[in-house]
Amino acid sequence: MTIMLTNLKIFDGSGEKPFDGNIFIENDKIVKTGSFSAKADELIDCTGLCAAPGFIDTHSHSDLNVLIKPQLLPKIMQGITTEVLGQDGVSMAPLPVKYIDPWRKNLAGLDGDSNEVDWQYETAENYLKMIEKAQPSINECYLVPHGNVRMEAMGLINRAPDAEEMHRMKQILRRELEAGAYGLSTGLIYMPCAYAPTEELIELCKVAAEYDSVFVVHQRSEADTIIESMREIIEIGRKSGVRVHFSHFKVCGKKNWHYIDEMVKLLDAAQAEGIRVSFDQYPYVAGSTMLGVILPPWVHDGGTNKVLERLNDKTARQRMVHDIENGISGWDNFIDFAGMDNIYVTSVKTEKNKDAVGLSLTEFAKLRHKATYDAVFDLLYEEENAVGMVDFYGTEEHVKLFMQRPEMNACTDGLLGGKPHPRAFGAFPRVLGKYAREEKLMPMEKAIYKMTKKPAAALGIKKRGELKSGFYADIVIFDEKTIIDKGTFIEPVQYPAGVEYVFVNGCKMLEKGKYITAQKRCGRVLYR
Repeated sequence: MTIMLTNLKIFDGSGEKPFDGNIFIENDKIVKTGSFSAKADELIDCTGLCAAPGFIDTHSHSDLNVLIKPQLLPKIMQGITTEVLGQDGVSMAPLPVKYIDPWRKNLAGLDGDSNEVDWQYETAENYLKMIEKAQPSINECYLVPHGNVRMEAMGLINRAPDAEEMHRMKQILRRELEAGAYGLSTGLIYMPCAYAPTEELIELCKVAAEYDSVFVVHQRSEADTIIESMREIIEIGRKSGVRVHFSHFKVCGKKNWHYIDEMVKLLDAAQAEGIRVSFDQYPYVAGSTMLGVILPPWVHDGGTNKVLERLNDKTARQRMVHDIENGISGWDNFIDFAGMDNIYVTSVKTEKNKDAVGLSLTEFAKLRHKATYDAVFDLLYEEENAVGMVDFYGTEEHVKLFMQRPEMNACTDGLLGGKPHPRAFGAFPRVLGKYAREEKLMPMEKAIYKMTKKPAAALGIKKRGELKSGFYADIVIFDEKTIIDKGTFIEPVQYPAGVEYVFVNGCKMLEKGKYITAQKRCGRVLYR
């Protein structure tokens, strides 16, 4: 099958100026770009439109959805053709059978839960085979989640590993990297990842470095202790030799904004030293995660079942309130830096609390005629901790500052349940429409580079991220005059404007802005 795309303005992903020309596709590869003539099975006139490599989402939470809703419309409708799963150290695999029940509860707030899935797969290799069988519409990469590795090696206990457990973790990581994962991820505010001392992470990253794979990290703090947190991650890169990639880079809370200059200096110093550092960013002033992160760390010891026991204990609740109100050194206290008024419920598990979705914690408490802490603790208890949230923490100036950094590439970090953060539906068109076209923060070619070649290089994804001969035909055709995100925090589930065609491995998945339901889904699992 051959396809000829004609009369295009071509942004090839390199960051260089665009050029006018055509693109010739044969089967799953790009054969040629530029000014030429050729016969093809299908000819598509793209007059007035632009071409770019398919966008690469380096921080995704489609880990469960890819199995039950493999169309992945929130992603492909905004031009994403490849995404990276296994984020924040908490994902689907590996998953020993004996931990299925507690782990499903732990995972639910981030990636959801479903009885449609056979949870008996155990390893990343088997999980990736399930994705292949589901035939997603876009390409999928996987990171080995540190929390899953730790759980398989030593359970959900809160302590450092002994020598035998450390050896076992390294064996598990090797097994999963050999299965084709692109690197190691951790989320140092999530359990059980947060239990890991720095030395544990260094030892695991030494293994990752042997494969020249990447260490993707939600660091211990994005708030009060962010400088110490960044220093820890850079030290891990220094001592292990691993490539470091900070997830959703930012600083949370007005009282912490003064750290930004020092954060930038740390990035510059690391690069000067030869430590390979990159980061991704979603283009919004609010974040999104599981609501359970508002609870002090000790509440999570032993997993979700223990969380529920403590939420049901009056004395434990009093201690929770005390710790939230007074803080714990080194803990990112979301209620402190965002406030009850600026944290909104985005998803719940049961019908009973559907009316909470879209409300702030303050509004929800008023709805239930309860004190705010009681209402929130009751919600987490009744939903078995499977509650999603959005929190407002920053400013547009900070988004723009980090977006212009050379280490930055775009991502969604989009949770897909309930009433999600609008980034899940529009992060990439927002970068192009709002920041490149409207605000002229950077040229369009540079913005596209940060969504294509740059993330491919950061994660080590081969033969994608550029429009050039021999590369896979992952292509987005868009209107640079109209491309923009449409979702808002009030009505987030809206597909963007201006994305006209999307090709994945040479297959046309989107035509004139519409998903082609009759088309075979052509995404692949990509192996490192």
